[in-house]
Amino acid sequence: MHHTPDAKGELLADRYELVELAGQGGMATVWRAVQHGAAGFSRPVGIKRLRPELMGQREFVSMFIEEARVCAELVHPNVVQVYDFGYDAGGYFLVMEWVEGVSLAHYLESYLRKQEFAPWTLVTAIGIEALRALSAAHVRIDRNGDPAPVYHRDVSPANILLGLYGIVKLSDFGLARAMDRARTTAPDIVKGKVGYLAPEMLESAHPTPQSDIYALGVVLWQALAGRRLFVGDNDIDIFLEARRADIPPVVEFRNDLPQELTATVERALARDPDDRFRSARQMGRVLANLLRTVSVPTDAKVLAQSVAAARVEMAFARSQQAEESHGVHTE
Repeated sequence: MHHTPDAKGELLADRYELVELAGQGGMATVWRAVQHGAAGFSRPVGIKRLRPELMGQREFVSMFIEEARVCAELVHPNVVQVYDFGYDAGGYFLVMEWVEGVSLAHYLESYLRKQEFAPWTLVTAIGIEALRALSAAHVRIDRNGDPAPVYHRDVSPANILLGLYGIVKLSDFGLARAMDRARTTAPDIVKGKVGYLAPEMLESAHPTPQSDIYALGVVLWQALAGRRLFVGDNDIDIFLEARRADIPPVVEFRNDLPQELTATVERALARDPDDRFRSARQMGRVLANLLRTVSVPTDAKVLAQSVAAARVEMAFARSQQAEESHGVHTE
């Protein structure tokens, strides 16, 4: 069965209008879209769809359906919400909350472009909110009241979204579970994520709260250090670096960090899962206690201002790139 790729302006299920392609991963594409309703009602939404080449593979489709079900039950202020799950000629699609703002990846890039470090207080505040999302997933209860934890397995700066009102949301629980099987069927799908996987996950262990905590530790280390933790010329190099898990102290790269913060990040990045925090909630409490000891405000308004500044910086960067590439074509 051949699926045509989605196009701008297309209407899905008679009510979701595709506006622009927002992102493409190894497994799915995400569109910014508008949901239309009665009497001129409309609201922005995100539409996520498996890539056309995976649509014909039953296991990916069934995992996509399963994750839609799971995510629909994962309701939390720090988790991107799932609104609807539909089907049309192009296959299944997931309708989710649209977060107007920037990803943590772009947020950090905006500081790098100014040759500055992101303020550690704001990085810590973002970390606390991301940990709240992970905690909610790890202690999830299903409809029967039984424990049914969800492990993210793919915590990275691209999946931590910072809204214009200073709200932090974790996205892409979506295809988390698919990663396990994907590893055996399509090795290239895990591309780029290797640098965030806990050492035991690289040895193909089962995910735990500790493996998600480790991934968030990598994110925080990089956000504070202003550089990638594991670098290499290709995925194999990065895989070997990540498996070695030799982690330089973040203070080697900047000297304004409180000792409690560096100790917390180091504990999250402990090689042995038993040496990490027992839970996301526990790690969040430690970071929250640290922020209480400083007088710098880190509330939603302060974060919102820095998100707005990051958006301006990244828009400027895009316009520069467009000019440069335009220049190349005209020569």
